[in-house]
Amino acid sequence: FAVDSIPAVFGVTRDPFIVYTSNLFAILSLRSLYGFVQGALEELRFLQPAVALVLGFIGAKMLADLGGYHVPTLTSLEVVAGLLGGG
Repeated sequence: FAVDSIPAVFGVTRDPFIVYTSNLFAILSLRSLYGFVQGALEELRFLQPAVALVLGFIGAKMLADLGGYHVPTLTSLEVVAGLLGGG
């Protein structure tokens, strides 16, 4: 759980009840989400290589943009959806 989440909530509100309950629910939700993801990863064995390819594509896209070549947003979405769908 992120250590900086409590100061971030204090940046939005000063009500201690909201700060406490929002962080409590965030922690509880993260625990259940972790259990769900752990179970899903056992069935999706190609997801990790697919995520690695997505990160590589994003890095290549950033380098291409730095070099003056712009990859259209729709193309990026199609590549990411295709990689994750295939994984």
